[in-house]
Amino acid sequence: MKSAYELAMERLNKQSPTIKLTDRQKMEIAELESKYKAKIAERELFVKGELAKAMDKGDAEAIEQLERQLTSDRKSLLADLEEKKEKVRQTSD
Repeated sequence: MKSAYELAMERLNKQSPTIKLTDRQKMEIAELESKYKAKIAERELFVKGELAKAMDKGDAEAIEQLERQLTSDRKSLLADLEEKKEKVRQTSD
């Protein structure tokens, strides 16, 4: 008898089978992830510097705005990364 997990995994594989990636695709995806990790870190450093300035001034409104901006930037970069990774997955050698 199969567990609920095994049954769920079978259904998932029927709906969207796993795609085997080539070594080249894996390398491109790894490069994209590295590049975007650096972009996110760069953005976080910049915004955190601005946050420190706003905290020194005691500007609560600016702090809130910067935190929203950081969250938005991170989501945007991650969405862009996923889009590019999907393009790599769709390409064939």
